[in-house]
Amino acid sequence: MSKRDYYDVLGLKKGASPEEIKKAYRGKAKELHPDRNSDNPKSEDQFKEANEAYEVLKDENKKAAYDRYGHAAFEGGMGASAGRPGGAAGQGDFASAFSDVFDDLFGDFMGGNGRGGGRQRAARGADLRYNLRVTLEEAYGGLQKTINVPTSVACGPCSGSGAEGGAEPTACPTCSGMGKVRATQGFFTVERTCPTCSGLGQIIKNPCRACGGNGRVQKDRALSINVPAGVETGTRIRLAGEGEAGMRGGPPGDLYIFLEVAPHELFERDGLALHCRVPVSMSSAALGGDIEVPTIDGGRSRVKIPAGSQSGRQMRLRGKGMPALRGGGAGDMFIELAVETPVNLTSKQRDLLREFEALSEDNNPESKTFFSSVKSFWESMKG
Repeated sequence: MSKRDYYDVLGLKKGASPEEIKKAYRGKAKELHPDRNSDNPKSEDQFKEANEAYEVLKDENKKAAYDRYGHAAFEGGMGASAGRPGGAAGQGDFASAFSDVFDDLFGDFMGGNGRGGGRQRAARGADLRYNLRVTLEEAYGGLQKTINVPTSVACGPCSGSGAEGGAEPTACPTCSGMGKVRATQGFFTVERTCPTCSGLGQIIKNPCRACGGNGRVQKDRALSINVPAGVETGTRIRLAGEGEAGMRGGPPGDLYIFLEVAPHELFERDGLALHCRVPVSMSSAALGGDIEVPTIDGGRSRVKIPAGSQSGRQMRLRGKGMPALRGGGAGDMFIELAVETPVNLTSKQRDLLREFEALSEDNNPESKTFFSSVKSFWESMKG
């Protein structure tokens, strides 16, 4: 039986471009693969026919010969290099053809980039984390601080190359600089990371004595960082390129500074708001008056206590809280009164308080209301 025209086999017109040929073959390879056509006994022959057509048309010289002479170009002595389906050369050509499609379909997934590449880029350095604790005052005003970060830095003697004297690495002889090696297994070509160079595509014949060929050494590095005003616990600062140095000249990682604001003995923070609990004497709460309270900027503010103030009463100082991290004003400060009961009374003080208690029957409205409700509750329970 005469052979079908190779262009007809792939569903193409004569003069199709290499991209059109490859695209058509991909479609036919998927459509006719024997594993997907177990109910079609002709699929294997059709699959081989498509591979034979692609093997010829993908090659510029073979395609030119076929366009001029047709199938006769590969008969007798003229076709020895092209191979025939079923022969040893044909099987090798089929593996080569399918390898092209395998590269195109799975190259990105496997980390390669087709026949033209596959070598891994120099390994990027790891990102580093540094925990920094600041006071509430520092979080309020911001600060410039120098920190010491233990990290890997580029080796000075070899300039990060890993080779003695900074010499350039040489191409790996196992993978010829590709970073990957291939093995043909039947119809498939399997690609693996080169075991000699670990995918880098390069080897170092004479490793640097200072870093052992790694291109980096351990060292404490001093960094000056700017902590902006308004930071709070959990704020993260990123310093690009200040992380661990890359392997053999690879790009460095980043440094992430995680901030923690320490608790304060006077103020409690809630977002932009500050709370300050201020104790006042029983007499001051009853009579009213003025008190001075501290502010986070180190200053003082005078607050008027209304007469008859109870514990828990709050007063607001506008704009005396924490600043917003990226501008936009500041929060407020809340003063919470804590009426303090006197202790360690003298005999005279006790007598005065007993006298005061006897005269203050109508001065405790909350107590009067509460105990009136208690009395009603007990009476209802008896009923």
